[in-house]
Amino acid sequence: MSDDRTYWVDSMKVITGVSEESDEIPTEFLLAQNYPNPFNPSTSINWQLPVRSQVTLKVYNILGSEIATLVNEEKPAGTYEATWQAANLPSGVYFYRIQAGSFISTRKMLLLK
Repeated sequence: MSDDRTYWVDSMKVITGVSEESDEIPTEFLLAQNYPNPFNPSTSINWQLPVRSQVTLKVYNILGSEIATLVNEEKPAGTYEATWQAANLPSGVYFYRIQAGSFISTRKMLLLK
């Protein structure tokens, strides 16, 4: 049966990869894996704090020498991101370590040029 009418159906869903920001306070400490990994020349490091904490986030080379201090300050509870620029460093394995109160966590990342 044709009635010469045009019907529009809004059923298309598009995934953009953009997440909504949340005002929720995290319930636990977390240090996420950097992204991207491997990376060149920069990478993002995310972490979350359930309570206000003195935060130190540092990067080390494979020999354990400190390469950079990304964060060294008190932060309120929440979710955070730091970007590390490694354009002037050689390819290799690096480690990033967070200390927030009594929470300490270390992860490995790979710089590939």
